[in-house]
Amino acid sequence: MASVCARIGFGVSKVLIRRNKKPIVALSQRWATHPATYHDTLSVPETKVTTLKNLFRVASEETTDSTATVGVWVDTGSRYENDKNNGVAHFLEHITYKGTSKRSQLDLETEAENLGMHLNSHVSRDQMAFYAKCHSKDVPKAVEILADLIQNGTYSEADVEKVRTEVLREMQEAETNLTDVALDYLHATAYQGTSLGRSVLGTTESVKRISRKDLTLFVGTHFKAPRIVLAGAGGVSHRQLTELAEKHFGSLSLNYEHEIPVLPPTRFTGSEIRARDDDLPLAHVAIAVQGPGYASVDTIPLAVASTLIGSWDRTVGAGASLSSKLASACSQVELCHSFRSFSKSYHDTGLWGLYFVADRLTIEDMMFNVQGEWMRLCTSLTDFEVERAKNQYKTDLYNQLDGTTQICDDIGRQVLYLGRRIPLEELDARIDAVTAKAVRDACYKYVYDKCPALASVGPVEGLPDYNRIRGSMYWLRL
Repeated sequence: MASVCARIGFGVSKVLIRRNKKPIVALSQRWATHPATYHDTLSVPETKVTTLKNLFRVASEETTDSTATVGVWVDTGSRYENDKNNGVAHFLEHITYKGTSKRSQLDLETEAENLGMHLNSHVSRDQMAFYAKCHSKDVPKAVEILADLIQNGTYSEADVEKVRTEVLREMQEAETNLTDVALDYLHATAYQGTSLGRSVLGTTESVKRISRKDLTLFVGTHFKAPRIVLAGAGGVSHRQLTELAEKHFGSLSLNYEHEIPVLPPTRFTGSEIRARDDDLPLAHVAIAVQGPGYASVDTIPLAVASTLIGSWDRTVGAGASLSSKLASACSQVELCHSFRSFSKSYHDTGLWGLYFVADRLTIEDMMFNVQGEWMRLCTSLTDFEVERAKNQYKTDLYNQLDGTTQICDDIGRQVLYLGRRIPLEELDARIDAVTAKAVRDACYKYVYDKCPALASVGPVEGLPDYNRIRGSMYWLRL
């Protein structure tokens, strides 16, 4: 098709040359000799990063959108908690919107609604974020509200008790989401004995113990200028955002009155958790090996490998023509109801693996096929498969940046992890540089003959013994 388009384009150019030779000849030659770059085909604004005197960072990407997303990303999360205050970061996310010393909850909700502003937040194991999507003209007000929320929270005893009830109810509801339960168990067994194994929600006992003192201590310890990034995307000027940061966050302290938080060490342990419940209709199984940290050079090759395995759900209706060999097998033999491969990276470690939902009688066959596909990635992956996976990986990445909120989240996350945001051109070049050998080498390094972590929930009697699963992490070759 590309060659056909080129011939048609050349024919049109020749016709136009007869009418107006000079400009069209120059244009035709430029098209013929210079391949299109991202700057030729896309509007890719620069992500600018500025560091204030107190080491508070401002990062933004300006576009012509009439809306903008601004938010604060904090280098903290459940990884920085202990057994006594586990869940305090998630608790803080809820209570932050209950009011400040300047605004009551009603005032905050009324003001945001009158501006058409959407306030949101999320917390993970190593990051927290509070952000607002608004009209471009309301960015100053959005930044002022965000600064008020994270600096002037009151955390009254009445609000603490109210939020405690909300969080305990949320924890009960979360127990019905078996996907989240299985992945929480996976972290718990893979990083047992370390802070990364703790749940973001906390435990019932720890949530019941959380007090106003725990909240103020957590904020005073972690919400320091060097640990926070103010990110913006859309119709927001970097200069304006920097001035707003100076005004509202310039007084944030970089001195620590309490113990200076450091990144807690991790230790991956090949092990398993089996929560057998034969009353459940389906088994939920997650298996993973230790992956690289976010800044590792192996992150992209393993992400390509994960994309190559892909995901599948029996409702999609696809058959043997699927590009993923595992998905093709699942569709033909009905090995499972669904599966998805994942590659999750933290500061210094990660999890690379697969989650699937299957009937109790097909668990063993599904696990056999999963590990067989993993071994194939380590030994006999082809260039054609990798090229196709690279294209799919690019598509998935760029689709995730559809909208100012997604871009803002990407900026905040990358600046916390890397100190900068990787430009699309650089990211594209890194993906293009991945070869079949690079993927095989990365899989051999992290997957081949490694002890996996395994978590399963439901009717899992048919799941093979852990020693047998461990024995399938390598091939005996003559």
